[in-house]
Amino acid sequence: MNEPYAPGTSAGSTPPPPPAPSAAAAPPAPPATRADAAASSVPASPSASTKSEAPTDAELRRASAVLKTVSDAYSAKMVGQERLRMSLLIALIAGGHILLESVPGLAKTTAASTLADTVKAQFKRIQCTPDLLPSDITGNQIYDAATGSFRTVLGPVHANFVLLDEINRSSAKTQSAMLEAMQEHQTTIGGEVHHLPQPFLVIATQNPIEQEGTYELPEAQMDRFLLKEIVEYPSPADEFEILGRIDSGVLDPDRHVESAITLDDVRMLQDVASRIYVDPAIRNYIVSIAYVTRNPAPYIGEERARYIKYGASPRASIAFLQASRALALLNGRAHVLPEDIRALRHLVLRHRVLLTFEADAEGIRSEEIIDQIFGAVPTP
Repeated sequence: MNEPYAPGTSAGSTPPPPPAPSAAAAPPAPPATRADAAASSVPASPSASTKSEAPTDAELRRASAVLKTVSDAYSAKMVGQERLRMSLLIALIAGGHILLESVPGLAKTTAASTLADTVKAQFKRIQCTPDLLPSDITGNQIYDAATGSFRTVLGPVHANFVLLDEINRSSAKTQSAMLEAMQEHQTTIGGEVHHLPQPFLVIATQNPIEQEGTYELPEAQMDRFLLKEIVEYPSPADEFEILGRIDSGVLDPDRHVESAITLDDVRMLQDVASRIYVDPAIRNYIVSIAYVTRNPAPYIGEERARYIKYGASPRASIAFLQASRALALLNGRAHVLPEDIRALRHLVLRHRVLLTFEADAEGIRSEEIIDQIFGAVPTP
């Protein structure tokens, strides 16, 4: 069978382990899709890789210096929220997009603007509202009476960093205007294609507690986000420090970071990360996890499997591959460890493993199911 796991005959049976990867038989990969074509290929062995050679020690040192500059600038304005810092940096390095969710007032917008402030790049903020039109995001053609012709005015999505604040307040039609931009890195206005600047990062925020006047994000758009981070309340000590920084003026909107990096530095980080080594055993681990999310009953039991409505798409495997490389680079390594995959499990899967209404009614969270799936898949 062309599967990393073969489903068992009953919920109580022990699931078979994935096949051991070897040079003669590479771990199976999902069928090629348009999303796969946009991502790096999955070689059977290091010699089959189309990537350049592994990062050198000098490249890793330079990447660490750049990342320290970004982290120091972030910490100068943000108090705590280290998990959020890591998530934003992973999305930036991996070249993906990130969705931030929390109750109001937990500095989601401040974190996004602070990250953009550390990079000398274009930053645009879009406040989503129910009456926001797709053309308000992508741009439009405007008639010029002086010349008797139409001219194209590009929208705010044409920037390196785009903050979509409260994305779930915009209508489904407006949300869909972002699909082409997020996936293809381009927009189409009046039949003309306009490429977005590189690098391009969308940071979207949403508030889960206010449902009036909001539109739930469709699964197709959720899948476009590389990561989804849940921002938690600060600790009492961090909240005390926030009050002190308010008084000191550190958080004033017109106060910018003292040190910043360039777009060339970001491109360097992305290039080095793309050459981080991922062993075939870890690739098989990723594919196995994705498979079990789609066929959970033999591995976590019928009782828990009934809570899963849809498993993760192949974009989840691609996200694990890209994000694990970024996390390895953040930790100063030129190779990915199984621990990197485990550390990313909630970020990558919480918005891709969709639960049933029954799970929501019983208070079952996707993170619980994800943990059980990881417990059922042997770690290489």
